[in-house]
Amino acid sequence: MKKTILSGNEAIARGAYEAGVLVASAYPGTPSTEILENIVQYSEVDASWATNEKVALEVAIGASFGGGRALCTMKHVGVNVAADPLFTLSYTGVRGGLLLVVADDPELHSSQNEQDSRNYAKFAKVPMFEPSDSQEALDFTRLAYEVSEQFDTPVMLRTTTRISHSKSVVTTGDRVKNLPAPALERNPAKLVMLPGNARKRHPIVEQRTLDLEEWSATQSFHRVEEGTSDVGIITAGVAYQYAREALPDASVLKLGMVNPLPKKLIRDFAARYKTLYVVEELDPFIEDQIKAMGIEIIGKDILPICGELSTGIVRQALTGKKAATGVKGALQTLPSRPPNMCPGCPHRGVFLALNKLKAYVTGDIGCYTLGFMPPLSAMDTCICMGASIGNAVGMTKVLPVEQKQNVVAVIGDSTFLHNGINGLLDMVYNKSSTTLIILDNRITAMTGRQDNPASGYTLMNEESYEVDLAEICRAVGVKHVTVIDPYELDNTRELIRTEMARTEPSVIITRRPCMLMKRDVVEKKPPLFVESGKCTGCKVCLQIGCPAIEWDAAAGKRGEAKVNRHLCVGCSQCRQVCKFDAFGVCND
Repeated sequence: MKKTILSGNEAIARGAYEAGVLVASAYPGTPSTEILENIVQYSEVDASWATNEKVALEVAIGASFGGGRALCTMKHVGVNVAADPLFTLSYTGVRGGLLLVVADDPELHSSQNEQDSRNYAKFAKVPMFEPSDSQEALDFTRLAYEVSEQFDTPVMLRTTTRISHSKSVVTTGDRVKNLPAPALERNPAKLVMLPGNARKRHPIVEQRTLDLEEWSATQSFHRVEEGTSDVGIITAGVAYQYAREALPDASVLKLGMVNPLPKKLIRDFAARYKTLYVVEELDPFIEDQIKAMGIEIIGKDILPICGELSTGIVRQALTGKKAATGVKGALQTLPSRPPNMCPGCPHRGVFLALNKLKAYVTGDIGCYTLGFMPPLSAMDTCICMGASIGNAVGMTKVLPVEQKQNVVAVIGDSTFLHNGINGLLDMVYNKSSTTLIILDNRITAMTGRQDNPASGYTLMNEESYEVDLAEICRAVGVKHVTVIDPYELDNTRELIRTEMARTEPSVIITRRPCMLMKRDVVEKKPPLFVESGKCTGCKVCLQIGCPAIEWDAAAGKRGEAKVNRHLCVGCSQCRQVCKFDAFGVCND
C-alpha cells in the first residue's frame, strides 16, 4: 500500500492495472484522454488507440469474450458512436470483466454538448458507478470488474471534467493475481444475438437490474453522513463535494452507484427529513426517479440544469446566501484568452483562403474548428465527428445550381479515419459535386497530439503502417485528389478555387505536421520581425489571426505590426500576405 497524489484519470488507469486488466482501448477525447496515456506505463496492459469509440468498445468486447479483463474509455459524445455494440453487449454479458469509462463535460470546456451519460446506463440497463474523488475513481474501477463478472454485465463508470483532472491523495495497491487465464470458450447461444437468442437474454437483463439494485443497497460505496439539521441531501459524484461544503450541517446520502438506484435505501433516508434535496449535475436523473417513487424532493426547480455546479451555486440555491468572494477584484484583472490556432498552425492559411473565396464551410471536430473564430471566420457548421462531409452532401442536394459550388467540407486526418470515410463513400456513390479538404497535420492534435493510423505510430510509440489518405480517397472512387503544402498560400487558394468549380467529387489533402508534434518532424525556422518603416499599417497580416503578430497602435502614422519572437515559429505565412515586404528573418 502506498499513498500518492493522482488525478481522477491517473487513478482510473491505476485501478485498471490493479484489477488485472489485460487490454485497454480508446479514442482520445477530453476529458478522458489521459487514462490511456497513463496506462501505457503498465507493461502488463496492451493499450491502443482505436480509430473511433465504436471500434474501441468492440476491441474491449473481444478481449472480454476471450476471457481477459478489458477497459474502454471515451468522452461522453463518444458513447453516441459506441452505443450500437453497448446495447447488445448488455444482452450478451461478458466473460472477463469489462469496464466502460465515460467522461462527461459539464460547462462544455471542450465539447459540443453537455449530454448526461447516466441516461445511457439506464437506457442500456447496465450498472454505473460515479466517483467523487480520485480515491473512489481507483476503488470503483477495481470494484467494477468484480461486479462485471459477478453479475455478467458490462459496467460503466462516469466521471466529469473536475473528477478527471483534479488531484487528490490516493492509496494504491497491488495488481490482483490468480485470475483465470484467457482461453477460447464457445457459447453461441449467449454471444450470437439472433432474435431467438436475444429474446431469451432480455428477461435475464431485467432480473439482473433487480438483483443489482438489491445488492447495491447493502454496499459501503453508498453511505449516510449524519448531520445536525432536519435537511437531507441525496447526491453523487463531484456534486457531493459541493453539497458537503455548502451545507455542512445537513445529512447526506452519498451514492456510489447511480444505476440502478438503491430505492429502499433512498426511501429509508427520505423518511427521516423534513426537507429533502437532490444535488446533481446536468439532468434530473436521480431526481426524476425519486419523484417517480412518490417522494417529495427539491432539485432542478432551484438548481441549474445547464453547466457545472459549484459550492457557491449550491449554497445560494439551497440557502439563498451568496458565497463570500476572495480578494476583491482579483478575477476582474485577469486578461481574456480567446481560443486560437497556434502560431505556425498549418490550418491557418486554408481558412484564410476559404474566407477570401467566400466558401460556405461545413466543419468538423478538431483544432480546425477554431477556423470559426475571427478574423478567419471561415466555418459555418459543426455537428459531430465526421459530419462535415454528409452535411455538405445534403446541402448540395437542395441548393440552387449557382450556390452548390460554394460548399466545401473540411475534416482532419484523425477525424476522417474516425468517421469520415463513410461520408466520403456516400459523397462519391451519390455523385455529389462537393469539395472535401482533409487537413492532415499527421496527429490527433486537439486532444493533446495522440497518434492515429495516419501518423504511423501506436500508443505504445511503436512504428506501424502509415495509412495513405490519398490512396484511400482514390480507392473509394475520387478521381481528383491533390496533396498540397498549406504553407504555400497562393497555391492553396488557387487550388481550392479550381476544385470548388468542379461538378464532381474532389479531395484536397493539405499536408503539414502540427507545430507541436512530439517527434522531430517539424522544420525549425528562425522567427520573423517587422522591419522598421516598411509597415504601412494596412493590417492585412492581422487577417491570418496569428498570436505571434501584435499591433503597436503608437508606432508609425497608422500603427505598425510587431512580431513576438517568443511565439513566432518562422512559418512565413504573414510574410506571404504582406504586399510591402515588411517581414524579415531574424539571424541572431
